[in-house]
Amino acid sequence: MHGSIGAASKLTKMGKGSFMKKFAPFLILIAGILWGSMGLFVRTLNGQGLASMEIVGLRAAVTTVCMCVFLLVFDRKLFVIHWKDLWCFVGTGICSIVFFNFCYFQAITMTSLSVAAILLYTAPAIVIVLSFFLFKEKLTKRKLIALAMTFLGCVLVTGILSESSSVSVGGILVGLGAGLGYALYSIFGRYALEKGYSSLTITFYTFLLAGIASCFLTDMGKVVQIAVNHPGNLVFCLAFALLSTVATYLTYTKGLQYVENGKASIIASIEPVTATLLGAMLFHEKLTSSGVLGVMLVLTALILCNEKNVT
Repeated sequence: MHGSIGAASKLTKMGKGSFMKKFAPFLILIAGILWGSMGLFVRTLNGQGLASMEIVGLRAAVTTVCMCVFLLVFDRKLFVIHWKDLWCFVGTGICSIVFFNFCYFQAITMTSLSVAAILLYTAPAIVIVLSFFLFKEKLTKRKLIALAMTFLGCVLVTGILSESSSVSVGGILVGLGAGLGYALYSIFGRYALEKGYSSLTITFYTFLLAGIASCFLTDMGKVVQIAVNHPGNLVFCLAFALLSTVATYLTYTKGLQYVENGKASIIASIEPVTATLLGAMLFHEKLTSSGVLGVMLVLTALILCNEKNVT
């Protein structure tokens, strides 16, 4: 009797694992779409008087509070981590979230938006190379073709080919730093997952450490004042944290359990496509023919990434 129950339980777990493996790419796709919609919140907060790094601090602080309340209510055991594993969360929180945002915002001031965006989207290539050495992920022909299509698609979407201004070496280096920081979440997140931590635990400690680090880079007093000076602002900041951070990082990290780093990074490149389409629909930003071609290339790369049994 006990044997049959154990066998049934094992089959149920296998079925769940199989379902999650199929569904995981969609989780990463959802994360990319939510990341792409972040500009809607950032523009509004910018209008309220918050600078870029102050928005990073706000995002980290509100996310930490939301995750803390959630874990207190549903499962306090998820707070438990081993001190020897703290480096994983320093990696996701400080080396990735804070370093990436700092470099990206610096790149925006030193170059154009389009150049900064393209340098940021060297991240999938960095993830694929690092994952090849660190996690022995295969460098398949299909993955490399999808990577090339994604990068070219991002180039076309951002309109960098029509960029006439010169770009400084410093701007390029800082932009590449943003790409590295962006890539490091997948790397350190993978290490944390392999040590058995839940995506909830990883998200909480990522933003706890990012929030602490942000305190040294921003005027948090000003951030708090703007966030609480009107009830509507507080609700908006809560929505910002829940939609663009909590839901995003939970779905991405959960998907990362079942999808290779390199493949996940390519799928998440739906972000600039989302941002471009939202800009065209909501802010009447011009969508050029090359932009449309870029969107099609990125979407084709995503389909290519999810084809099975092809090397």
